[in-house]
Amino acid sequence: MDPIRAGRAKRAEDRCLPADPAATPERGPGETGLPAAPASTAPDCPPALACEWLPAAYRRLRKGGHGNHDRYPGTRPIDYIVIHDGESPYDVMTRLVKDPTYVSWHFTLRSSDGHIAQHLRADDVGWHAGNWYFNSRSIGLEHEGYLARGGAWYTEAMYRASARLVRYLARKYDVPLDRAHILGHDNVPGATPATVQGMHEDPGPYWDWDHYFTLLGSPLTGVRGREVSLVSAAAGARPANSARSVMIKPDYAANTSFFSGCAKSGRCRRGSGTVWLHVRPSPASPLVRDIGKHPTGASTYSVYDHAGRASTGQRYAFAGRRGDWTAIWYLGQRAWFYDPAGARRSVPASGPLVTPRPGLASVKVYGRAYPEASAYPPGIPVQQPAPLQYTLPAGQFYSLGLTRRASYLHTGGFSPASHRVIAGRTRYHQIQFGHRVMFVRAEDVTVVPG
Repeated sequence: MDPIRAGRAKRAEDRCLPADPAATPERGPGETGLPAAPASTAPDCPPALACEWLPAAYRRLRKGGHGNHDRYPGTRPIDYIVIHDGESPYDVMTRLVKDPTYVSWHFTLRSSDGHIAQHLRADDVGWHAGNWYFNSRSIGLEHEGYLARGGAWYTEAMYRASARLVRYLARKYDVPLDRAHILGHDNVPGATPATVQGMHEDPGPYWDWDHYFTLLGSPLTGVRGREVSLVSAAAGARPANSARSVMIKPDYAANTSFFSGCAKSGRCRRGSGTVWLHVRPSPASPLVRDIGKHPTGASTYSVYDHAGRASTGQRYAFAGRRGDWTAIWYLGQRAWFYDPAGARRSVPASGPLVTPRPGLASVKVYGRAYPEASAYPPGIPVQQPAPLQYTLPAGQFYSLGLTRRASYLHTGGFSPASHRVIAGRTRYHQIQFGHRVMFVRAEDVTVVPG
């Protein structure tokens, strides 16, 4: 999550890591870790990994509140594993997660040696993603580090430990190893229009997704896997000659992108896993605009601003080619990135796409897949789906990642006995709409094979 020093306080339906003015300076690699877990507690890790059980706080608070997570009523469906960086040292994060007035996540990973502390069971709902729908269906991993430091904190030891843990969790909880399910916090959408601008940016452009997926044993090739094939078949995908897609896949070391606001100098040019997106096929043209993140201004080259860029492993619909530039559909507009023949930053990709069904000029886009009002029983407040600022225009295509029936986890208080899962009839498709994933209602779109 980014950053602890300047984060946002938790809200009932939008929980993420808030500010910690007491965050300490960087820790040296020789500092000792925390005590080992009691013999009666076994972390949910592969046996060969160095893991300990360090439980997050779960207790009643004054005035009827509770913290710092929720217990799921039964076996929790898990669709996502969310990768964060904590913008803070390991010892600060592992101290904060024990505070019942704070927030929570499932695992913390140490930079120097990849040591892992587990704080929540898989069936517990952590408050880490800033979007309650994603919180209720995800496992959150916090990595020690700072996103603007050029990847210096993302050590090989931490990458390898994280990948082994995620591979184990994905297999155990049936989470597909692709970028529709293994998300960065910067890929999680705002739940409502009011929360879009404040969503977090970690782990940022220096997290090496290509290397990470290779370590996961699922290299990013552009060919989508099991779940997307099933989704395509179930949705009754229909052919469309104009529907092609590409996966963003630059060479991390050679892709020396310029960023501002990074390192001590404030400006840097080094390898990264991201491409800049322009309104025209020219580096002199402005970056594409994100009306949710910048309602009145332009996208920037800040390391903390992903409004005008796309990241490794993300799949987008092909929207044109001109010279050394490739265009994709992105946030309702055509976006161009430099993709020369001798040093391509994308690869052809397969997988289904969605487009507005015939007769619709555009469709609404959502940050959560919540049920229709009629699905809520008496006594449970209706959570409105709340379309975001964006729309998906006719004639454009966006990659489909997964399809789910609408659901909402209502937490009525401290006891899981008061919690209810509200299941709706509405079906939603998750799409890669911008840098973040979003949802459209299945009834509003046509699914076509890519």
